[in-house]
Amino acid sequence: MKKNLFSLILLVMTLASCNTSEKILYFQDIVVNRPEVIEATRDITLQPMDQISILVSSKDPELAALFNLSRAQYRVGNGASINNYGGEMSGYTIDELGEIDFPVLGKLHVGGMTKSEVAAMVKKRLIDESLVNDPVVTVEFMNLYFSVLGEVRNAGKYSITKDQITILEAIAMAGDLTIYGKRDGIFVIREENGERVTHWVDIRSKEIFKSPVYFLKQNDVIYVQPNTVRAGQSTINENSVKSVGLWISIASFLTSLGVLLFK
Repeated sequence: MKKNLFSLILLVMTLASCNTSEKILYFQDIVVNRPEVIEATRDITLQPMDQISILVSSKDPELAALFNLSRAQYRVGNGASINNYGGEMSGYTIDELGEIDFPVLGKLHVGGMTKSEVAAMVKKRLIDESLVNDPVVTVEFMNLYFSVLGEVRNAGKYSITKDQITILEAIAMAGDLTIYGKRDGIFVIREENGERVTHWVDIRSKEIFKSPVYFLKQNDVIYVQPNTVRAGQSTINENSVKSVGLWISIASFLTSLGVLLFK
């Protein structure tokens, strides 16, 4: 009798452990050591209201300075302004038509382009129009970010500083999901072309790599839903009832176990 009872308890514990693992483990359906084709990376493309900096360098600094925006700085106390061409650069805000007004070159359409494409276009224009023979053009993001909310360790807004960023990198930057976060309850809210679309992501499956939101875009919002335990904790009365019920169940189990062992 005791041996059968022990086997039953062990089975129950094993099933409970398996069920818990299925809820929290990432990439459960990945086959180890089997190569898979990696989908092409998707660089972030510029949209209206994005801000970028464009820095032109050359062997002739004075010539290159003609194509760099300067930021007017004020000396504390006297209000005098100085133009600083070698210091911090101002940015270009892309208008609703996807254009910026670049020194000397005039209007440039950069909407829908990547950083490297913008740099290549500016460099080509400078050379083709015999403005700078040896330009080095650097383009950087200035106000691009994504947000992470819900059951993560460090919710907040994070800057995008490189050409592409994945949802896995974003979650890592936010300190990973807490134990209360639903691995199959992650949503990415994206606003694009005047529309708002919410995508569902299950981080327990390798299908996340095929998701349209695996590569994030600027202004994406990642929301991690709480599991039932965390949701129950939000209501004091509900949590108290569950706690009482839990202890009653434990007491009942121990009583039954004692009767079987000492009968």
